Amino acid sequence: MVWILLIIVIALIGWVILAYNGLVRSRMQTQESWSQIDVQLKRRNDLIPNLIETVKGYGKYEQETLEKVTSLRQQVANASTPQEAMVASDALSRQVAGIFAVAESYPDLKANANYLKLQEELTNTENKISYSRQLFNSTTANYNVKLETFPSSIVGKLFNFQPSKFLETPAEEKAVPKVDFGANGLGD
Repeated sequence: MVWILLIIVIALIGWVILAYNGLVRSRMQTQESWSQIDVQLKRRNDLIPNLIETVKGYGKYEQETLEKVTSLRQQVANASTPQEAMVASDALSRQVAGIFAVAESYPDLKANANYLKLQEELTNTENKISYSRQLFNSTTANYNVKLETFPSSIVGKLFNFQPSKFLETPAEEKAVPKVDFGANGLGD
């Protein structure tokens, strides 16, 4: 009888260790996927001053837009949580897209090799940020599922594992874009 009890206790301890290690591994994957986003945010923050300097050379560009980009870049760098970083990052992405859109009005700027290279690098970085966000949310989902499903939920509660928060798409990015071909005569 003692041997059976001992085997059950050892099996239970083994199961707790396996469940604990699985939760730790999932939590680390979530943290690692956030660090991938952080790397891309830093890369973008490093590219933006070069973009601003290139655009400033064309003097006509709106100073207010450049100041807003600089301010948002600082907010991303100073964010204390992933959620704060992504809110500032989303605003920064919209401002950078605005620079690209307004640059269409400046043919000399559009043709500038430095500007074109920076535009391509920033576009690639934005794509990497988007992919990294998807990866983060995927690893977060896997981790949170382990925390909520039986039997690992018991170990999660026992060792006070906390769920991870998803990165959400800002409401303004979910809005359906308005397409109007009538203004350019394309619809006629």
